[in-house]
Amino acid sequence: MIFHTRELDSKIYTDAIHIRKEVFVLEQEVPEELEFESEAACIHFVSYLAGLPVATVRLLPLSSELGKIQRMAVLSDYRGHYLGQTLMKEVELVAKNQGLATLQLGAQLQALPFYEKLGYNVISEEFLDANIPHKLMAKTLI
Repeated sequence: MIFHTRELDSKIYTDAIHIRKEVFVLEQEVPEELEFESEAACIHFVSYLAGLPVATVRLLPLSSELGKIQRMAVLSDYRGHYLGQTLMKEVELVAKNQGLATLQLGAQLQALPFYEKLGYNVISEEFLDANIPHKLMAKTLI
């Protein structure tokens, strides 16, 4: 099951933060101060499996037509089970329902094939985000 919220005092948001800390701060050693920004402006999504929060992503609307997908994370024990793919499809559905025509995301290099399978195309040269190599990707929804 996938739930989403804008409420920063909700269990969904708390679960999203837990997953992001586990994956980005602990596993990938992203400084915590870089991990948590623009929280109130985002829609936070969490995927639950048997009641446990296992994956998260957030959507930051940049304009009436453009949104940015950020902080995609799946707990290590649950990777490879299509949870990320299902979560991305839900984000795209919500984005489309809000009238967003295009989604962008900064993909870590090892994640490029994952996003390419979902229809995202590389639109930038490599850049560093939190000292991790990324490329900007985009997908047209409409």
